[in-house]
Amino acid sequence: MFTFKRVLCVKGIIVPQSTSLPVSHFSAYHCLRSSKRRSPYSSVDTERYSSLVKSVMSTRVSSQTPETLQAEDDQIYGPVVKAQIPAIAKTRVPKVLHPFLDSQEPIETEEPESGPPARILLNRGQGRSLVPSVTRILQQTLSPDQLFYLERWRKKMIAELGEEGFKEYSQNLFRQGKLFHSALEDVLTSHATWKDRSPSDYPPEVQGYMQSVSDILEDIRAVRAIESTVQHETLNYLGVVDCVARYRGVLCVIDWKTSDKPKPFLSNTYDNPLQVAAYAGALNSDANYKYQVENGLIVVAYKDGSPAHAHQLNSELMLEYWKTWLLRLEEFTEQRSSAEKK
Repeated sequence: MFTFKRVLCVKGIIVPQSTSLPVSHFSAYHCLRSSKRRSPYSSVDTERYSSLVKSVMSTRVSSQTPETLQAEDDQIYGPVVKAQIPAIAKTRVPKVLHPFLDSQEPIETEEPESGPPARILLNRGQGRSLVPSVTRILQQTLSPDQLFYLERWRKKMIAELGEEGFKEYSQNLFRQGKLFHSALEDVLTSHATWKDRSPSDYPPEVQGYMQSVSDILEDIRAVRAIESTVQHETLNYLGVVDCVARYRGVLCVIDWKTSDKPKPFLSNTYDNPLQVAAYAGALNSDANYKYQVENGLIVVAYKDGSPAHAHQLNSELMLEYWKTWLLRLEEFTEQRSSAEKK
């Protein structure tokens, strides 16, 4: 029997008390005491690593210098290659920033009275034989990357179809484009809406395309021009605009495109925004049109009838693409001047 004393404090008086506990209550004491764990480092050859431990734990200054450390790192890892700071690309700007809008012509905010849309045919005989087209200018000023991917695509198609097959494929694309534009002209210049028509009213080659743009056609009103020539009288270039009309109430230059692959983003349309901006700038400068257009619309239709993608270009975007178009036009002019000097 072990006796333990404890102290109680009652009203400020310390009273010692004793308590007796049987030894059996501590029978588990030896069970709680476990043997000392063996350190995993006990088997390490301390003599072998004593010098290393002393060098690490020593308070004396190391004999190594930054130069020797650098030499050691170079020997182990090789010399340090410092990354060069990339040069900030300078934003190119046109030498002459020609205005996009003609300040003398009003910008329409309301739909004018309905009337037949303008259709000025392209006549190369009226002093226009030397005036370059928008399409030609863009084709002759493609970037090296654009030329590379275009040539790679052409070679791939020839490998799959052969020379004659690729030629026939290109001709079919051109024919489908003409039929598609003719079908659109038929819808946009008639009083009947798309809902009043049946896909079977059109050639089989374009029925899918027409179904693809059916919802967009419902949002087009007040057609002002269709398949009409526009010419910039100062910059001396021309083009044939597909359509000028109001899309959801906004007057736009509209460009219709066809594609076998989905193009859900504006970036998928490559140089098409430049083309639309060039057409709009020419129209705004052309005396045959008594109004101004600030906005654009690119519609990509699909042969399988899936819903077309409509890419809207607001006035801010159009101004940016107009500046890029001026750069391409300057490049084309310089190329032609160099060729004439040779």
